[in-house]
Amino acid sequence: MNKLLLTISCFLLACTHTPNNDSKHSNTLKYAKGFSVTEENGYKLVEVTNPYPQSAVSLRYIVVKRGDKVPDHDNNTEVILAPVERVVCTSTSHVGLLDQLNAEKVLVGFPTTDLISSEKVRARIDSGLVVDLGIDSEMNLELLYSLKPELVMGYSISGDMVKLSRVSDLGIPVVINAEYLEDHPLGRAEWIKFMAVFLGKEERADSIFNEIEKEYYTARSLVENNTTKPTAISGILYGDAWFLPGGQNYAAKMLADAGYHYLWQDDPSSDFLKLDFESVYAKGVDAEYWIGVGSFNSLKEMKTAEQRYELFAAFKQGNVYTYDARRGPTGGSE
Repeated sequence: MNKLLLTISCFLLACTHTPNNDSKHSNTLKYAKGFSVTEENGYKLVEVTNPYPQSAVSLRYIVVKRGDKVPDHDNNTEVILAPVERVVCTSTSHVGLLDQLNAEKVLVGFPTTDLISSEKVRARIDSGLVVDLGIDSEMNLELLYSLKPELVMGYSISGDMVKLSRVSDLGIPVVINAEYLEDHPLGRAEWIKFMAVFLGKEERADSIFNEIEKEYYTARSLVENNTTKPTAISGILYGDAWFLPGGQNYAAKMLADAGYHYLWQDDPSSDFLKLDFESVYAKGVDAEYWIGVGSFNSLKEMKTAEQRYELFAAFKQGNVYTYDARRGPTGGSE
């Protein structure tokens, strides 16, 4: 099976650009809808407007430079002293942001470190500088507390904040990162600016993002005038359900920008669709390409897991691609 790190997603995940300094920056967001950063008098106000699906609340964080006066605030607003120097992350996407910002040294803990592929972070794991905190949903809070983190960056898929509330009860600031809810690839990439606020690396984040945006559209321009577009399907079965991106999902937009005719592109959903095998087969059996097949490494693995996969034309022709070319030695990929 072919290994594909799509050109566009490569720019989202791996593009680097080195700015001169971090002294000046812009808070303008062009694509991300889930957060905002407002310059106030002597501090920054960060608001996560959509912390989890169907959220009816927003979360607010005051970011104050170390040594400066903390402004008056309500009990629902978290105060973060920046730049933070000890961080626990709970998603590999957060680790990728640290890596891009050359801030991997602030990471002191992570649940299930085998999931991390970054060479720089893996070296720190092997040296005992990044501690494994157990499974995400059951993190070892005693161990976490002993690391003395200044910030825990979490996420919530269901709105269940019980575990993270226990972290807050320990007196450790918790910040929610909801980049996964963005419906545009560049919206997800723009959350590097969110991470940067807490690290004092706003200018570097702006520079990196501007380069990603430029390269994204350069890549898109290579195919945007093509008169024919190869058909594509995506996703795999999990149990009895086939999960694939809705037509307004970031992954569907990425496929469109890469020059494919994604067969579910007219679906109005920005979420992932849950379909049965029969409906996917009926629509996608003749698709020319199959892009995004989870963690499978070969066609043989796919066939072993589900023999019916071999019925698809893309499978027969070997046009099956995965997007985990960054997979590390312990199987992780951020």
